[in-house]
Amino acid sequence: MTAPLALDPARTALVLVDLMDRIVALPLAPHKGTEVLSASEELAATFRSAGALVVLVRVERPGIAEQPPGSGLVAGLLKDGDVEIVKRTIGAFQGTGLDARLREHGVTTLVFGGIATNLGVESTARAAGDLGYDLVFVEDAMTAFTEAEHEASVRLDFPRLGTVVPAARLRLAQG
Repeated sequence: MTAPLALDPARTALVLVDLMDRIVALPLAPHKGTEVLSASEELAATFRSAGALVVLVRVERPGIAEQPPGSGLVAGLLKDGDVEIVKRTIGAFQGTGLDARLREHGVTTLVFGGIATNLGVESTARAAGDLGYDLVFVEDAMTAFTEAEHEASVRLDFPRLGTVVPAARLRLAQG
């Protein structure tokens, strides 16, 4: 049994990427979108109860008058005190003010989940690493369009950028 990864809730934020109805409903692997949503909801509840920041990122397509159906966050996911970020690129930092919002809260560590592992999650994480954040990836709270894409990020890329853990290994000091 590997020891829990203990995080300071005052300096840590959970960043959940693209948990929108139209994306959660896609055929995904190795985890179903509903499984990632459930794991993400549990993580968010844990972070909130510890007093840690929860950031929910969703994408909007640029240059169109109306977004496709299902473009909002999954109903009930956003709670009072959470930060909602609307991105128009693959990653969540470009042109969104996310870095400033995180720094206002004193955040130095980001814990990632969402869809798709190798796209929105990885792009956001790479930018975060470039900005000096410590990175944690919750393997069972993310998924991709194929298992191979997910595995490449989780087994090859993410260990070079930060720490990869299952949700069960995360611990936050209660606030």
